[in-house]
Amino acid sequence: MVKSIMGSHNLLYPILGFASCLVFLYLSFGDFLSVNYKTDPKLSFVERNGTNFIVDGKLFYINGWNSYWFMDHAVHDYSRPRIREMLQAAAKMGLTVCRTWAFNDGDYNALQIAPGQFDERVFKALDYVIAESRQVGIRLLFSLVNNLQAYGGKTQYVKWAWDEGVGLSASNDSFFFDPSIRLYFKNYVKTILTRKNSITGVVYRDDPTIFGWELINEPRCITDASGDTLQDWIEEMSSFIKSIDRKHMLTIGLEGFYGPKSPKKDSVNPEFWAADLGADFIRNSAPSTIDFASVHIYPDHWFKKKSLEGKLKFVAKWMRSHIEDGDKVLKKPVMFTEFGLSDLNKGFNPSQRDQFYKTVYDVIYESAKKKGAGGGSFAWQYFVEGMEDYNDDFGIVPWKRASTYEIITKHTCELAKVHGRIESQNLKQLCSH
Repeated sequence: MVKSIMGSHNLLYPILGFASCLVFLYLSFGDFLSVNYKTDPKLSFVERNGTNFIVDGKLFYINGWNSYWFMDHAVHDYSRPRIREMLQAAAKMGLTVCRTWAFNDGDYNALQIAPGQFDERVFKALDYVIAESRQVGIRLLFSLVNNLQAYGGKTQYVKWAWDEGVGLSASNDSFFFDPSIRLYFKNYVKTILTRKNSITGVVYRDDPTIFGWELINEPRCITDASGDTLQDWIEEMSSFIKSIDRKHMLTIGLEGFYGPKSPKKDSVNPEFWAADLGADFIRNSAPSTIDFASVHIYPDHWFKKKSLEGKLKFVAKWMRSHIEDGDKVLKKPVMFTEFGLSDLNKGFNPSQRDQFYKTVYDVIYESAKKKGAGGGSFAWQYFVEGMEDYNDDFGIVPWKRASTYEIITKHTCELAKVHGRIESQNLKQLCSH
């Protein structure tokens, strides 16, 4: 999925009257003063026991979401309140993990300006995201690079190597096999993992606020359809990360397509092209250094002619197939780390998105009731009012539509009740009816 929405970086919240001005100034400039980061909720590291996630000895199934824009918005005082607003709203909905970008390479508000060169101002923005998440008890799944060009991605790494005269090829896929680029990425990863948060004083690799790391968003290596190039990269980079950080969960960031040698390539893949992208769900997810498998769900991108009913039928089949792989083959949790339904479809109605969300949640709940490998799902994407320029055709403000909000919170309560996790006052109130 192409996520290149950068939006206008000069958006200000509407200021209506003197009272709004005071509130705006308080939120913008009082962020660090208004939060006592030493009294934040105690979080424990998420662990894995076979096909299940465990927290404090109890099963942990995730109702999560994507807000990729957190670090970018934390750079500026005027946009920083949006992060707190999103996190606090998510906490009220009982959401537990947010997937977001821990990268921005050579672009506007770049974290990595050049190989090994970082903008401390942007790093402090990432510190802020972690500190705010910790404060409300929400964990973060951090993606470390983009396969796509948005926010730099592997294209930027290849350009850096080419400009410095050390690149082997101008092909984007050289990101996976060029030794110089591999070194660039390893240096980047090490810098992230060993960063000491300027607000909390906790080194990233020691912070349980971070649920885990994702190697790359939606990896594809089309120049090697056999999958050998991508597999070698996954094995090397996952081993490297585990040599630095063994406390956090690690995944790849796959879309979930079955490769050319998979018996499921014809029966489960959306279409024939999906087996020729250089990725293979089972093979890629198998290494012991990978803690859980990741899958995305975009029936609109995969099918142009199917009816909504046909798309939802495929979604359920797609999900059950991967959960079965987790239960029987990989022996690991499977997380659906992005799912979305486009509002650009002809005849789109928001009720169709409700049906789609419910389909995804029902399959996760079906697995959770059996203590299965379906570890959770992450809607793409949530944002707050005033951020329309950052939206794509999949994003929603979840509390603006009552029926959607009810579907999301009902799923929170279903997962919590199955495993006796209605402990907090917020969940007791949310799930009391």
